[in-house]
Amino acid sequence: MSQMNRRRALQLLAALGTSGLVAGCGSDAEQDATSTQSPIKIGLIAPQAGANKAIGDELGNGFEMYLDLNDGRLGGHPVNLITADEGDTVKSGQAAVDGLLKQGVLAMTGVASSSVMFGIRDAVERARVPLIGSNASPASLQSVVYIWRTSYVLDEAARALGRYMREELRPADQVATILPEGVVGVEDVLRGFRQEFGESDPRIASQVVWTSGTASPSKTAYVSDINRALSGNPSVVFCFYAGPAAAEFIMQLRDAGFRGSIYAPGFLTEGTVLDDIRPANDALGIRTALNYSADLNNAANRRFASAYRKKHNISPTTYAMASYDAAKVLDQAIRLAGPAATSQQVNLALGRIGQIDSPRGAWQFNQPRTPQQKWYLREVQRDGQVLSNVLVSELATLG
Repeated sequence: MSQMNRRRALQLLAALGTSGLVAGCGSDAEQDATSTQSPIKIGLIAPQAGANKAIGDELGNGFEMYLDLNDGRLGGHPVNLITADEGDTVKSGQAAVDGLLKQGVLAMTGVASSSVMFGIRDAVERARVPLIGSNASPASLQSVVYIWRTSYVLDEAARALGRYMREELRPADQVATILPEGVVGVEDVLRGFRQEFGESDPRIASQVVWTSGTASPSKTAYVSDINRALSGNPSVVFCFYAGPAAAEFIMQLRDAGFRGSIYAPGFLTEGTVLDDIRPANDALGIRTALNYSADLNNAANRRFASAYRKKHNISPTTYAMASYDAAKVLDQAIRLAGPAATSQQVNLALGRIGQIDSPRGAWQFNQPRTPQQKWYLREVQRDGQVLSNVLVSELATLG
């Protein structure tokens, strides 16, 4: 049928009141338009080896999960997802960005390391290609135009936890603060925790105990520093570790005889950490604050978590969730920007997408291009034969 005759037929059908038939024809037209949308390239920056590989895997899994559930398309376009190895240095991160830009990506996502995020900032801004960061988000990354983040700002988990602990702990409790020296974002965490708990609260030890900041510590790396922290006989430890360092810290803290309460931003028990702790009971009862828990009961999370478990046979982490949401916001922004969108038009559209229906609960971008979102208290509990971060309560909305 010619386009003119088709249009005339639709007009006649509408005049006759056959709305169901017209709707059917309209659906066919929409499908035809979608099927002819040109392919687009999206770059995923993630570490493929080293201490952050587990996080990199989750970033890839989350983004691909969204594509799996949406016919491999963003904004109606078939997606060619190009993965670049972030490595573990600023130099390798810069090389990843340069390589993706040379391949003509419409947008980029990922980035596990805060130091890499700082290192690639200027290259991203000069290229004017939007980067949807799905993990690294230091508070000092400010005044960016093309960098958006679907994860968090590093001080927020500590702020939410500090506010909770201030009310929850007993007057006689003493808190030892143990942190890794030189890790990007650790000062954000310390500042957020102290501001919300109370700088002058006598329950907080005046001195922070600093440990090695290596991402792959030895089995004795923290022993002397932990003993120094425990010499004050604290009943509570507040700390900030992730990945292999988190597992080692927990085991060495328990080996030193500490049986009190452990509180931390959620990265302490996220990802593969709980699988690496031996004996497993050493992790029971640890309480953490995070923007996501795999057992959140909302429609978006039921769909996401169920599909993720079916594909990977494990529960999703905040890293996977934030990457899933990065795909979701790109999907909406690319659709808003139109069928022949440029990177600059997609970037403008990101500011217009409004509230996101996410597995973590509804959230939206704030002025600094980070999420305004809820934070949750979780506790490590036994779920059958495995350990799991179980949702306890909602803590705060921050951002």
